Amino acid sequence: YSVTKTFLIFCFLIVCFLKNDVNNICLNVCTGGSSTSCEECLLIHPSCAWCAQEDFGRGRTLTSRCDFSHNLQKRGCDPRFIEYPTSSTSVLQNMPLSSKGSESTQYDVVQIMPQKVSLSLRPGGQTWFGLQVRQVEDYPVDLYYLMDLSLSMKDDLDTIRNLGTKLAQEMGKLTSNFRLGFGSFVDKNISPFSYTAPKYQENPCNGYKLFPNCVPSFGFRHILSLTDKVDRFNEEVQKQMVSRNRDAPEGGFDAILQAAVCKERIGWRKEAYHLLVFATDDVPHLALDGRLGGLVHPHDGQCHLNDKNEYSASTTMDYPSLALLGEKLAENNIFLIFAVTKRLYVIYKNFTALIPGTTVEILDQDSKNVIQLIIAAYNNIRSKVELTVWDHPEDISLSFTATCQDGKPLPGLRKCADLKIGDTVSFNVSVEARSCPPRGTDQSFTIKPVGFKDRLEVAVNYQCDCSCSQKAQINSSICSSIGTYNCGTCHCEPGYLGARCECQEGEASTMYLSHCREAEGKQICSGRGECSCNQCLCYESEFGKIYGTFCECDDFSCARHKGILCSGHGECHCGECKCHAGYIGDNCNCSTETSSCISDDGQMCSGRGNCVCGRCQCTEPGAFGDTCEKCRTCPDACGTKRECIECRLFNSGRLADNQTCQRLCKDKIITVESLSELRDYESGAVLCLYKTDNDCVMKFTYSEHASGQSILTALKEPECGGQTDALTVLLAVVGCILVVGVLLLVIWKLVITIHDRREFSRFQSARSRARYEMASNPLYKQPVTTHFVETDFNMYGKSYNGGLH
Repeated sequence: YSVTKTFLIFCFLIVCFLKNDVNNICLNVCTGGSSTSCEECLLIHPSCAWCAQEDFGRGRTLTSRCDFSHNLQKRGCDPRFIEYPTSSTSVLQNMPLSSKGSESTQYDVVQIMPQKVSLSLRPGGQTWFGLQVRQVEDYPVDLYYLMDLSLSMKDDLDTIRNLGTKLAQEMGKLTSNFRLGFGSFVDKNISPFSYTAPKYQENPCNGYKLFPNCVPSFGFRHILSLTDKVDRFNEEVQKQMVSRNRDAPEGGFDAILQAAVCKERIGWRKEAYHLLVFATDDVPHLALDGRLGGLVHPHDGQCHLNDKNEYSASTTMDYPSLALLGEKLAENNIFLIFAVTKRLYVIYKNFTALIPGTTVEILDQDSKNVIQLIIAAYNNIRSKVELTVWDHPEDISLSFTATCQDGKPLPGLRKCADLKIGDTVSFNVSVEARSCPPRGTDQSFTIKPVGFKDRLEVAVNYQCDCSCSQKAQINSSICSSIGTYNCGTCHCEPGYLGARCECQEGEASTMYLSHCREAEGKQICSGRGECSCNQCLCYESEFGKIYGTFCECDDFSCARHKGILCSGHGECHCGECKCHAGYIGDNCNCSTETSSCISDDGQMCSGRGNCVCGRCQCTEPGAFGDTCEKCRTCPDACGTKRECIECRLFNSGRLADNQTCQRLCKDKIITVESLSELRDYESGAVLCLYKTDNDCVMKFTYSEHASGQSILTALKEPECGGQTDALTVLLAVVGCILVVGVLLLVIWKLVITIHDRREFSRFQSARSRARYEMASNPLYKQPVTTHFVETDFNMYGKSYNGGLH
């Protein structure tokens, strides 16, 4: 944005210079203003300059000394007398980034560069500086486990009795310097939050058949300071017993605040990541809930642990607010991890939007998954960097541009995600001062990544004064000895007017009136002032200031938004809103900030819309949501949700390797056993299916709840068939062909047999109906047989032949 703005100003100046007619063709904000001094000129626009040369502009109006620098030189002002300060940046401390955090010099570990910057700002002018952030490897970790010990958490307490050893083993894979602490909470021991009758003082479980014995209720109890002796953690946890309170909400926020601000008691190290795990199965009490018990004093944000390491102000002060909680967590560089049961996930997820540096994880009913939960949360925390600004001066605008691992600049974004430990990300910060603070005031602010002890300190000096003002002459002869000569102009005593204080108020002449008209035929002083001594004296107005050479300008006749002049994000100058950095539009109601349009996957409006005035306008049909992230009818809807199904249910797929599953996949997932249950999905849901790597089919439905939450209903396991290969398929096909052939032959033989039998039956029937017998047939004659005999005797050597004829 800053580069674009600078380029436009440059083009504007070039065009005006080439046109050679600044006053008529180009809008000259410098000469059109009401400045009568060098300081006023500098406040009009960062491109305005003032000529302090004594003989400059004689015969002209006083405002002619305020103009663009090149115009002043063109009109004869010596460059030595031109006042034109500019904004600039100076780096004061720039130690290189570290690579590891477990070395002997860990107190010199640097994760942000530079460390100190000085800015010289002219109101309306911009300057910028860059910074880099790196999460070093093997950085020390302090983890404080804060557990709800109300009666409903008894099974969870039994589960974590040996948590210390197992957790230390897993964290040892991530850091070589790990310490563990423990604290517990229930609720304020006053009515109506706890049982206060005498019979419940020592045993709130008195008369409770399921669990008749428990310890008295308490607000917060610090049990074990951070230590690397994990056996101590196991010992202390095994000593703990649950308590009982009356209402469902717990006093957990009291405990969180004490764990954050009692740094010495808890043992937080300066050079370590601070993780505060908050384990509970119910909602917390919030600020003003304490009034139900008569507690009207708001929380003071201080440490109140007594000699027994118990919260002593539990029954005298109200619960802390979310704002106070977020402030103290950020102040002490603490990452808060909400470990809550599934039914509370949405409630605590909403808290994370209000408390920076906070994550939420789903805890099993008996806390069996607490180690995996902590590891996942730690990896999620270390996979992102987000910048925060502390002590931000109201008159300074900041604009961030992030450059993450893909190397692409992301304007309006101050965070990067999907990082690996050791990755370095860059940010460009554009700074603009909107106005000048009281004279002699220097401002400063701090930029720091959420949860880091490292910070960038930024000192700000304002260029609001002109160097020529140091040579001001009181009662100067140049000003008829009745005025102060300063930067080339006379500032007359009350009652006197004129370029050299040569006139008195009230003097009027027709020769002066022509100098008080903007043009022939126009009203004198635009009808909003009086002409005195060749100058317009503008009337006062209850709406604001009327100014200008001819009283033609004011600071209240600009566009409004919801009744607010220039939407509160700009200054009204002669009927036109001059927007502050980060806002555009006729009434400055359109923000150029795009961070609110970045979806969890890092895309602008999820790739389904455009960011307009800081809000997403979805262009993909069917897309909706703050970042157009919801879309049941989009072509990629099933594909996007498939990745969440894979990583959440089976720890596989693209999102399983970079620890972004919990961050990107916030949908509610319901698992069912069979396809018949899946078919009972909510009306309007989309049925999705995909083929897994094992050639199985996974099916799930995607729908949007009225609350705005996406709901995925999926099979617990993919549907898989038997294993097949090419030979099996070939044999099956050949077998099918043979079977079909044999069946066709059998059918053909059956048809022929039936046909032959039918014809033979007809033949038999015809024979039985014959009219003639064989004996009475006139055509029939009995056959006659005749025999002939021939004899040839050849006795004694003669042949013998016999024949039958």
